Amino acid sequence: MEVDVISIKRYKRSYFALKEAEQEPNDEKGGMDYEIIQPGQNEPAHIKALESAPVLIKEGGGASQYAYSEFMDAELENEHTRKSYRHAIDRFLRHAKMQGVSLQTISPAMVGKYIRELRTTRGKEASKATRKVHLAAIRQLFDRLVMRHAVVLNPAASVKGPKLVSEGKTPAVSTEQARAVLNSIDTSNPVGLRDRAIIAVLIYTAARAGAVAKLKRKDLYSDGTQHLLRFDEKGGKVRDIPVRHDLEEYLREYLEASGVGQDQEDSGLFRTAYRKTKRLTDRQITGQDVLRMVKRRFKDAGLPERMLTAHTYRTTTITNLLEQGVPLEDVQYLAGHADPRTTRLYDRRGRKVTRNIVERISI
Repeated sequence: MEVDVISIKRYKRSYFALKEAEQEPNDEKGGMDYEIIQPGQNEPAHIKALESAPVLIKEGGGASQYAYSEFMDAELENEHTRKSYRHAIDRFLRHAKMQGVSLQTISPAMVGKYIRELRTTRGKEASKATRKVHLAAIRQLFDRLVMRHAVVLNPAASVKGPKLVSEGKTPAVSTEQARAVLNSIDTSNPVGLRDRAIIAVLIYTAARAGAVAKLKRKDLYSDGTQHLLRFDEKGGKVRDIPVRHDLEEYLREYLEASGVGQDQEDSGLFRTAYRKTKRLTDRQITGQDVLRMVKRRFKDAGLPERMLTAHTYRTTTITNLLEQGVPLEDVQYLAGHADPRTTRLYDRRGRKVTRNIVERISI
């Protein structure tokens, strides 16, 4: 079957509507002057994205194209989720095309078999977590296709994903190891002061690396009694976390040495470094920048950076508070979890098999 190019053109025409020109009414025409917005250089990204949409979406007609664009570019707000879901959906629809089916004839059996036999791009068996993500992406897209009457039923609705009982895999570090990382940083330059401040924020707020990277100058503020950091977390959550005294000192030293404290409030709080000059640029760091920096600082402190990540600090802080007897609901609020069971996944108290246990086996 050939791709329905005409449907794409109709979809574009439905998007590029008439725009009212900023002119006075034209008496001769008896109304306002209008101009047509032509597809071209200013064509929106979601219109251009349709050109690279899976073949089955194009073949499905205007309704499927609209649903695909709506789901990918309007419904999914988180950039990482959108990228992950697009990869999962496009890969499944390519598989379905190779099986010679259309969107309307994809069956639950086909989806179930695909999820069970899913492999990574390197040919290895996909993990349970990966299979659950792929199934969730396929299911949600077909929900949207059903809503827009592109298909009658959702073939993924009745498919059961793999049962995943997670106890949390991110390792924690000890209090001494966390302090050793902070103490190992050379703070004689702005980059070192920046790195110490970032790691201290990760430790003393339990924030995620992505939320730390998104901090603006205005997100560090005082309410008259104390300083706070305002985090824009995943899921649209906004959390205000008090800044403890030593973290406040780390931030103050960084802001003074880097000059960031004199910048506009909408500028990034933490900046990238210019190669190996120990100088900072005007560009705000990203979550990936934070992850790489944390790995490098773990290595400098003599810790196994291959196993440890920025999320290690979140796990370490939650475990440390629970060890001190802080109520679970208080730790849950600090971590920004909606469900206390999620917070428990970060608890590493007594989760390790110690040498003492195995030595006591009386065989």
